[in-house]
Amino acid sequence: MDTEIAVDCSPLLKIYKSGRIERLMGETTVPASLTPQNGVVSKDVVYSADDNLSVRMYIPEKAAETGEKLPLLVYFHGGGFIIETAFSPTYHTFLTAAVSASDCVAVSVDYRRAPEHPIPISFDDSWTCLKWVFTHIAGSGSESWLNKHADFSKVFLAGDSAGATIAHHMAMRAAKEKLSPKLSDSGISGIILVHPYFWSKTPIDEKETRDETLRSKIEAFWMMATPNNKDGADDPLINVVQSESVDISGLGCGKVLVMVAEKDALARQGWGYAAKLEKSGWKGKVELVESEGEDHVFHLMRPDCEKALEAMKIFAGFLKGEM
Repeated sequence: MDTEIAVDCSPLLKIYKSGRIERLMGETTVPASLTPQNGVVSKDVVYSADDNLSVRMYIPEKAAETGEKLPLLVYFHGGGFIIETAFSPTYHTFLTAAVSASDCVAVSVDYRRAPEHPIPISFDDSWTCLKWVFTHIAGSGSESWLNKHADFSKVFLAGDSAGATIAHHMAMRAAKEKLSPKLSDSGISGIILVHPYFWSKTPIDEKETRDETLRSKIEAFWMMATPNNKDGADDPLINVVQSESVDISGLGCGKVLVMVAEKDALARQGWGYAAKLEKSGWKGKVELVESEGEDHVFHLMRPDCEKALEAMKIFAGFLKGEM
């Protein structure tokens, strides 16, 4: 019988001894819609036929009529690299609201998830998607919305939790590898890291939690996503902040917004990231915003609460050049 549980991470997921994964949340999907929702229309587009991977694209309805060029947001969903998709109600609601508030074009990236597809597959899929996006830089790509409406002089990457981790690494990679031969730089204007999932085996400062049960749980999620990892939470993909061997001075963008939640166990990592970036010799501008009294990804769980609306205003302001 396929009922013996190896790892129980309820209410998120269960892993059975047979290897079967039962995801307990983030599996519900909602369809894209050309009928405006909050003034925004959406559609799904394949970016990798070989791996059957798609993005969900969003544009303001009025832009579809005028042909106006708008800032381009490429968004990577969270979920510890293991749960959630670009097509869930959670992310459809968030991206619709973000596009409405910021008047941008958005590409919400779906990537293959661990543990069936262990890291670095999610990072590689995200890079593949970014390269696909940039095939539209001259207005002659396969997707009409990007050709007609995306302003490639204003490209932003963003994500929450694990998606923020991906966004950081994509901006680092874009500085080293050309996303398009038509670029003279990284092609990325800025990044927004919302409650980023960075971690380390030991606390980064006196304020970070020392609760060993909680620390072990956070590290365990990373180990589920990287089952063959020998470094655990000191892997440089996740230990971006504390590790002295990780140099982030080459981050490939000119401005960064880090958003943290006061009660989030990951908050001190966000503070540490902003401080490390400022001290690194990186030439851009970084701003950090904290939501007082809130916990991890509260804005996705309660999108209409006062603090979530405040966070959305800041998120949209960054995309509109108000920072």
